[in-house]
Amino acid sequence: METTIPTETLISVEPMPQLEKQAIRSSLKASSWDGVFAAIFTSITGGVLLSNFLLQLGASPIEIGMVSSVPMVVNLLQPVGAYLSERTTSRRWYGIWIYAPARLLWLVLVLIIAWNCWHHIESHTLVILTLVMVLITNLMGAFGSASWLSWMAALVPQKLRGRYFGVRNSATSLTNLIGVPLMGLGISVFPGGTIQGYSLFLLLGVVAGLMSLGCQLQMADVNPQQQAVLGNNQSLSATKIKDSNPPPLTGSVEPNFLRFMFYVMCWAFAVNVSAPFFNLYLLDNLGIDVRWVTIYSSLMAGASLLMLVVWGKLADRIGNRPVLVLVGILVALTPLLWLGTGSNFVCVWVWFPLLHLLMGGTNAAIDLCNNNLLMVVAPKNNQASYFGTVAAVAGVGGALGTTAGGFLAEFVEYGGLLGLFALSSVLRLAALLPMMLVQEKRSQTLIQVMRSLLPIKPQFVPIPTLQLVSRSK
Repeated sequence: METTIPTETLISVEPMPQLEKQAIRSSLKASSWDGVFAAIFTSITGGVLLSNFLLQLGASPIEIGMVSSVPMVVNLLQPVGAYLSERTTSRRWYGIWIYAPARLLWLVLVLIIAWNCWHHIESHTLVILTLVMVLITNLMGAFGSASWLSWMAALVPQKLRGRYFGVRNSATSLTNLIGVPLMGLGISVFPGGTIQGYSLFLLLGVVAGLMSLGCQLQMADVNPQQQAVLGNNQSLSATKIKDSNPPPLTGSVEPNFLRFMFYVMCWAFAVNVSAPFFNLYLLDNLGIDVRWVTIYSSLMAGASLLMLVVWGKLADRIGNRPVLVLVGILVALTPLLWLGTGSNFVCVWVWFPLLHLLMGGTNAAIDLCNNNLLMVVAPKNNQASYFGTVAAVAGVGGALGTTAGGFLAEFVEYGGLLGLFALSSVLRLAALLPMMLVQEKRSQTLIQVMRSLLPIKPQFVPIPTLQLVSRSK
């Protein structure tokens, strides 16, 4: 049976203050629950749980790196997804028809693992099938990312974005904080083995993914063909519209947006040279049990949970750009703290927990402020296309970084993974240079921020004016 996208919209330029506040409030609440259920889904279909599943099957570092690079490579399709979404009349239903099949396809991997219980499949074949599943589902999901971000940009007032996304991301971090170690423990002690245990939790993840889509159905819809950013206030009202094509991209792209896009590409490359291999270093090189690694991941989520609201309020007060620069320096130096680590008592019980707390707290600021700054610097006309373009550029940079990191990790004579971490630190510092050229309205300068952070402020003492007095003869 053929399905069609509804032609109603909930976006209008005519303000309806009371209805607007209620619609936005209920939409943002539903979006927060969407983030919670989506966090369960993504933590099972990616991250440490998927990496551990592949390692149990005997996957190589390059194959682990491919799992991390696939979501970045498929971001090249985000401009196409943005183009298609702009020709629909509903952000809500466009997302449903994109994400529902992409999440349901993970049931195929559940069936493949179940088939493996009765008819043994070669381990490497199962690795390849998993990689194919990751590729297909991420390809489908890439078509909806830009549309979702544009949807949120329309629903969340600009002056509240830092605080709202801070709270929303805190909810997802709390979910990871509690859920990831429990699922890791359940997989490790499952009577049928870790592979069968992963399939059971993968089924749970698909259910959670569908529940997150149910939450999106409760959010106020937005019509891409009439979506307009009205400064700090965006109005919502139910109104019928006629089909029309969205306005094309006209004129040259703003230089400020191009500078931000270049920064995103450089930063994605520098970070992903090492980021996918921290868990590999713990699981493979040091032989630390997956339960410990999931606990470390939960500590990251906990630190993110505590700091996201702080970063959100700070970004609303001083701007996203100074937060990105100052915290980015700390993020750039973090890989150096992995040098000299091992599987001894101090590292396992003290140093690795502290490292993951630091990584969780600082990465939260980078992710939050990058998204918020993108909403500010992107041209207002046909915004989803610009979001898709930035995601595509970031995907290229991240995929190249992950691929390069996977190959460089094989060269043990050059330090292996530890040498890779040191290289990533240098690249991250270099990637911050383009951010120094990005401009943001309502943002304080770095000098102003540093003056406010200094405990001792300079005191200027007035110097009396010297007067020349002539002597009488």
